[in-house]
Amino acid sequence: MAQDPLFYVIIIALAAVVGILFFGIGSFAKGGEFNRKNANRAMRWRIIAQFIAVVLVVGFVWIRKG
Repeated sequence: MAQDPLFYVIIIALAAVVGILFFGIGSFAKGGEFNRKNANRAMRWRIIAQFIAVVLVVGFVWIRKG
């Protein structure tokens, strides 16, 4: 499994989701003008990144199963 390049792409996608999540939590905790301007944008990026990660994981499982 670790020899498959798609596995590493999935790891990168999951790391991006975690990074975006921590960025959103950090900006929410700090508050202020930056949070008001960028909170929704950070959530949209997180949802997009999660969608991509889920599609990659499902595709990986589908490819490995077949």
